[in-house]
Amino acid sequence: MQLGLFADAVQRIVDDERGSIVYRRGFLSQGAAQRVFEALVARVEWQHERRWMYDRQVDVPRLTATYRADRNMPPPLGRLLTRVREELRAPFNAVGLNLYRDGNDSVAPHNDHLNEIALGEPIALLSLGATRRMTIRTKARPRRAADVDLEPGSLLTMSYATQLHYDHGIPKSHLAAGPRMSVVFRVRSE
Repeated sequence: MQLGLFADAVQRIVDDERGSIVYRRGFLSQGAAQRVFEALVARVEWQHERRWMYDRQVDVPRLTATYRADRNMPPPLGRLLTRVREELRAPFNAVGLNLYRDGNDSVAPHNDHLNEIALGEPIALLSLGATRRMTIRTKARPRRAADVDLEPGSLLTMSYATQLHYDHGIPKSHLAAGPRMSVVFRVRSE
Protein backbone atom coordinates (compact mmCIF):
# COMPACT_ATOMS: atom_id res chain seq x y z
CA MET A 1 0.00 0.00 0.00
CA GLN A 2 1.28 3.48 -0.83
CA LEU A 3 -0.06 6.69 0.66
CA GLY A 4 0.36 9.27 -2.05
CA LEU A 5 0.00 12.98 -2.52
CA PHE A 6 -3.80 13.06 -2.71
CA ALA A 7 -4.61 11.28 0.52
CA ASP A 8 -6.62 12.89 3.33
CA ALA A 9 -4.83 15.20 5.78
CA VAL A 10 -4.84 12.54 8.55
CA GLN A 11 -4.36 8.85 7.77
CA ARG A 12 -4.22 5.86 10.09
CA ILE A 13 -1.56 3.60 8.60
CA VAL A 14 -1.73 1.10 11.47
CA ASP A 15 -4.53 0.81 13.99
CA ASP A 16 -4.76 -2.65 15.50
CA GLU A 17 -3.67 -4.74 18.46
CA ARG A 18 -0.03 -4.16 17.41
CA GLY A 19 -0.23 -0.39 17.84
CA SER A 20 -1.04 2.72 15.85
CA ILE A 21 0.79 4.81 13.29
CA VAL A 22 -0.87 8.06 12.23
CA TYR A 23 0.30 10.30 9.39
CA ARG A 24 -0.78 13.94 9.45
CA ARG A 25 0.14 16.18 6.56
CA GLY A 26 0.22 19.94 7.05
CA PHE A 27 1.20 19.95 10.73
CA LEU A 28 3.36 22.90 9.64
CA SER A 29 2.51 24.99 6.59
CA GLN A 30 4.87 24.62 3.65
CA GLY A 31 6.31 28.08 4.29
CA ALA A 32 6.88 27.42 7.99
CA ALA A 33 8.38 24.00 7.22
CA GLN A 34 10.83 25.57 4.78
CA ARG A 35 11.87 28.31 7.23
CA VAL A 36 12.43 25.80 10.04
CA PHE A 37 14.36 23.51 7.68
CA GLU A 38 16.71 26.32 6.64
CA ALA A 39 17.22 27.49 10.23
CA LEU A 40 18.02 24.00 11.50
CA VAL A 41 20.37 23.15 8.63
CA ALA A 42 22.34 26.29 9.52
CA ARG A 43 22.20 26.11 13.34
CA VAL A 44 22.39 22.44 14.28
CA GLU A 45 25.80 20.96 15.08
CA TRP A 46 25.57 18.07 12.62
CA GLN A 47 27.61 14.94 13.32
CA HIS A 48 28.98 12.49 10.81
CA GLU A 49 28.99 9.10 12.55
CA ARG A 50 30.71 5.81 11.89
CA ARG A 51 29.38 2.47 13.19
CA TRP A 52 30.51 -1.11 13.35
CA MET A 53 28.70 -3.26 10.84
CA TYR A 54 29.70 -6.59 9.37
CA ASP A 55 33.02 -6.60 11.25
CA ARG A 56 34.11 -3.19 9.99
CA GLN A 57 33.42 0.48 10.54
CA VAL A 58 31.15 2.14 7.98
CA ASP A 59 29.88 5.68 7.49
CA VAL A 60 26.32 6.28 8.68
CA PRO A 61 24.57 7.42 5.48
CA ARG A 62 23.11 10.65 6.91
CA LEU A 63 24.09 13.42 9.33
CA THR A 64 22.70 13.35 12.87
CA ALA A 65 22.26 15.46 15.98
CA THR A 66 20.68 14.88 19.40
CA TYR A 67 19.32 17.30 21.98
CA ARG A 68 17.75 16.91 25.40
CA ALA A 69 14.74 19.10 26.10
CA ASP A 70 15.55 22.74 26.74
CA ARG A 71 19.34 22.22 26.79
CA ASN A 72 21.13 24.38 24.19
CA MET A 73 18.52 23.74 21.52
CA PRO A 74 18.56 25.97 18.45
CA PRO A 75 15.57 28.37 18.79
CA PRO A 76 13.25 26.77 16.21
CA LEU A 77 13.74 23.38 17.84
CA GLY A 78 12.49 24.52 21.24
CA ARG A 79 9.35 25.99 19.68
CA LEU A 80 8.72 22.78 17.73
CA LEU A 81 9.16 20.71 20.88
CA THR A 82 6.54 22.81 22.69
CA ARG A 83 4.08 22.53 19.81
CA VAL A 84 4.47 18.75 19.42
CA ARG A 85 4.17 18.24 23.20
CA GLU A 86 0.92 20.22 23.23
CA GLU A 87 -0.49 18.54 20.12
CA LEU A 88 0.19 14.98 21.27
CA ARG A 89 -0.04 15.58 25.04
CA ALA A 90 3.20 13.68 25.56
CA PRO A 91 6.14 14.77 27.75
CA PHE A 92 8.80 14.59 25.01
CA ASN A 93 12.24 15.28 26.50
CA ALA A 94 14.61 14.40 23.65
CA VAL A 95 14.91 15.36 20.01
CA GLY A 96 16.95 13.49 17.40
CA LEU A 97 17.61 14.93 13.97
CA ASN A 98 18.61 13.18 10.76
CA LEU A 99 19.71 15.08 7.67
CA TYR A 100 19.41 13.11 4.45
CA ARG A 101 21.55 15.11 2.01
CA ASP A 102 20.34 13.34 -1.14
CA GLY A 103 18.86 10.05 -2.36
CA ASN A 104 22.02 8.15 -1.33
CA ASP A 105 21.41 8.89 2.36
CA SER A 106 19.11 6.42 4.11
CA VAL A 107 18.28 4.49 7.25
CA ALA A 108 17.77 0.72 7.17
CA PRO A 109 14.53 -0.80 8.46
CA HIS A 110 14.63 -0.72 12.26
CA ASN A 111 12.63 -0.06 15.38
CA ASP A 112 13.61 2.39 18.09
CA HIS A 113 15.59 1.06 21.07
CA LEU A 114 12.87 0.35 23.61
CA ASN A 115 15.29 0.33 26.54
CA GLU A 116 15.88 4.06 25.87
CA ILE A 117 12.20 5.06 25.58
CA ALA A 118 9.73 5.53 28.42
CA LEU A 119 7.24 2.67 28.50
CA GLY A 120 4.01 3.46 26.67
CA GLU A 121 5.10 6.83 25.24
CA PRO A 122 4.76 7.66 21.52
CA ILE A 123 7.42 8.69 19.03
CA ALA A 124 6.70 11.62 16.71
CA LEU A 125 8.57 12.36 13.49
CA LEU A 126 8.32 15.77 11.82
CA SER A 127 9.49 15.89 8.20
CA LEU A 128 11.17 18.95 6.68
CA GLY A 129 12.77 19.58 3.28
CA ALA A 130 12.19 17.28 0.32
CA THR A 131 9.56 14.54 0.32
CA ARG A 132 11.02 11.07 0.95
CA ARG A 133 9.42 7.66 1.15
CA MET A 134 9.28 5.71 4.41
CA THR A 135 8.64 1.99 4.36
CA ILE A 136 6.78 0.47 7.30
CA ARG A 137 6.54 -3.30 7.56
CA THR A 138 5.40 -5.91 10.04
CA LYS A 139 8.03 -8.04 11.74
CA ALA A 140 5.84 -11.16 11.98
CA ARG A 141 3.40 -12.92 9.72
CA PRO A 142 1.17 -12.03 8.12
CA ARG A 143 3.74 -9.75 6.47
CA ARG A 144 2.38 -6.35 5.51
CA ALA A 145 4.11 -3.25 4.25
CA ALA A 146 3.12 0.34 3.60
CA ASP A 147 5.03 3.09 1.82
CA VAL A 148 4.39 6.64 3.02
CA ASP A 149 5.63 9.72 1.19
CA LEU A 150 6.66 11.97 4.08
CA GLU A 151 5.93 15.50 2.92
CA PRO A 152 7.50 18.66 4.36
CA GLY A 153 5.58 19.80 7.44
CA SER A 154 4.02 16.37 8.02
CA LEU A 155 3.94 14.62 11.40
CA LEU A 156 4.07 10.82 11.73
CA THR A 157 3.19 9.46 15.18
CA MET A 158 4.00 5.89 16.22
CA SER A 159 2.72 4.32 19.42
CA TYR A 160 5.18 2.55 21.70
CA ALA A 161 3.70 -0.85 20.77
CA THR A 162 4.52 -0.40 17.09
CA GLN A 163 8.22 -0.59 17.95
CA LEU A 164 7.62 -4.19 19.05
CA HIS A 165 5.76 -5.22 15.91
CA TYR A 166 6.89 -2.99 13.02
CA ASP A 167 10.10 -1.79 11.37
CA HIS A 168 10.40 1.55 9.62
CA GLY A 169 13.11 2.94 7.36
CA ILE A 170 14.00 5.44 4.65
CA PRO A 171 15.43 3.52 1.68
CA LYS A 172 17.94 4.94 -0.75
CA SER A 173 16.29 6.60 -3.74
CA HIS A 174 17.46 6.22 -7.31
CA LEU A 175 15.38 9.26 -8.21
CA ALA A 176 16.73 12.75 -7.71
CA ALA A 177 16.06 13.68 -4.09
CA GLY A 178 16.71 17.00 -2.43
CA PRO A 179 17.82 17.35 1.19
CA ARG A 180 15.35 16.12 3.80
CA MET A 181 15.35 16.31 7.58
CA SER A 182 13.51 14.25 10.17
CA VAL A 183 13.01 15.76 13.61
CA VAL A 184 12.18 12.89 15.98
CA PHE A 185 10.58 13.55 19.38
CA ARG A 186 10.91 10.90 22.08
CA VAL A 187 10.33 10.48 25.80
CA ARG A 188 13.67 9.10 26.94
CA SER A 189 13.78 7.13 30.16
CA GLU A 190 15.95 9.05 32.61
